[in-house]
Amino acid sequence: MPLDFHLHNDDLIKIAVAILCGGILGIERQYKNKTAGFRTIILISLGSAIFTLIAQQAGLGVNINVITGIGFIGAGVIFKDNIAVSGLTTAAVIWVSAALGMAAGAGDYLLAIFSAVITITVLTLFHYLENYMDKLHHDKLFSFVFTDTDYEKLISLEETIKQHHLKVNVVKISMHSGCLEAAVIVTGHRKHIRKLDAELLSMPQIKSF
Repeated sequence: MPLDFHLHNDDLIKIAVAILCGGILGIERQYKNKTAGFRTIILISLGSAIFTLIAQQAGLGVNINVITGIGFIGAGVIFKDNIAVSGLTTAAVIWVSAALGMAAGAGDYLLAIFSAVITITVLTLFHYLENYMDKLHHDKLFSFVFTDTDYEKLISLEETIKQHHLKVNVVKISMHSGCLEAAVIVTGHRKHIRKLDAELLSMPQIKSF
């Protein structure tokens, strides 16, 4: 039996609030050139609000299945490149924007708007705090290719890294085309890592990094 859906003035307000909340988060993602930008976040928030409206008019309350669908979209923006993983924050924003849309669709405008403001605050102001902490305790993934298969050269490199007051963790070792290759995570103050970068350029045992 088809659903007899009626659009009321109150529903238009709910949709408008969902678009507003999605837009607030979308602008921040678009400004940082993320995979899910302005239009995508708005559409996610709007779609969640619409599904909530339909579920309520059908007497189903809040449609929790929206969360499952959003999970697939969020997973699509997470990428793994060797050791590093990117897109986690964008996936979290997608998840939150869906929640904001559901709150707006349920008519809880204060919750939706307040949560949007809190989220944008975390994404912007906390970003500076995160950068400051990262400056003091920075992780950098290096991929080294040595001139031959001599493992002692990797040990010597580890000692050089430690001399720069940095921590070193070898996470992957392999052989390719007669050369030793290693993925190494270096941790420490960013200024020490910059000095290490300069020294690596002059090390003859390293073919590339």
